[in-house]
Amino acid sequence: MQARRVLVALGFLLPAFAVAQPDYFTNFPPGDSPQEIGKRVAEHFVTSPHQHSPGTIFYGEVGTWYGALTFADLTHDTPLRDELIKRFDPLMPGGAEAALVPMRDHVDDSIFGVVPLQIYMATKDKKYLDYGLTFADRQWQDPLPDGLSHETRYWIDDMYMLTILELEAFRATGDKKYLDRDVNEMVAYLDKLQQPNGLFYHAPDVPFFWGRGDGWVAAGMAEMLSSLPADHPQRARILAGYRLMMAALLKYQAEDGMWRQLIDHPEAWEESSSSGMFTFALITGVKNGWLDAATYGPAARRAWIAVTGFIDQNADVTNVCEGTNKQNSLEYYLDRHRKTGDFHAQETILWAASALLR
Repeated sequence: MQARRVLVALGFLLPAFAVAQPDYFTNFPPGDSPQEIGKRVAEHFVTSPHQHSPGTIFYGEVGTWYGALTFADLTHDTPLRDELIKRFDPLMPGGAEAALVPMRDHVDDSIFGVVPLQIYMATKDKKYLDYGLTFADRQWQDPLPDGLSHETRYWIDDMYMLTILELEAFRATGDKKYLDRDVNEMVAYLDKLQQPNGLFYHAPDVPFFWGRGDGWVAAGMAEMLSSLPADHPQRARILAGYRLMMAALLKYQAEDGMWRQLIDHPEAWEESSSSGMFTFALITGVKNGWLDAATYGPAARRAWIAVTGFIDQNADVTNVCEGTNKQNSLEYYLDRHRKTGDFHAQETILWAASALLR
């Protein structure tokens, strides 16, 4: 009995007849709990103006909406959920803000369908399902000869940007065609872009490990593995790619828990959006048992505490890399400007908070 008290005091959970690894995801410093952080950032999003790129809502706002909706669901915060839906309704067809909906046949615009699909799963109101599926179905209406989406461009951003829409369509409908599309796309990108060290070049012709680009990859694989059945024939391939990447991230994590604008360049500045994505991916892996808790749990905890330290008094995240096209130039990436309050980082804080609450 005395031994059990000692182990509990040290932070161990003790199921019957076994001693588990320490719980790395509780007892955070004051103000750093996922409930507090998620609430601050989500409520700030509700009152924030749209961020346009150019003239229409950009994908970072979509990701922040998605993160806020999942946080509201996990915390059973119905008033927050309702405010998030109220923010979205003017963007529905015929709504007062419908002109802000991005409609290009392009991965950056198609991801918009994630929000109505997530709202449908929260409310079961079919109008949101129908609207969201128009984006998911359009994305594969004219597939390439190999079955991939015509939006395929082999930028690493797409490993989240393209796959999350089809994954949400699968989650909302249970229709396996959406999952099959997703898996094939992810494996094609893994085969083409993952380097032997586990990280990913921004594109085949741009040999740099850009932080947020690799962040999209990490988050996309974590999302997919969360919904991919254990017996799916391609699960082992995606899990192997994910684990190889997580091992590389462990190597390049700074002592304070952050990652840099160019992951393998110590002279690059610490960047919050990529660090938030890596935090989400690591937490998800540890909590699902895909990663060894003793090895990755401390890194995930350190990352969460570090990245929340970049949230300012206004609930805006600082040190966010500006929007970045690809370019075969080291200086181009090192010289990217830092922004504050950009949805590229607001979204990742909410994803990580939700991962901690699952």
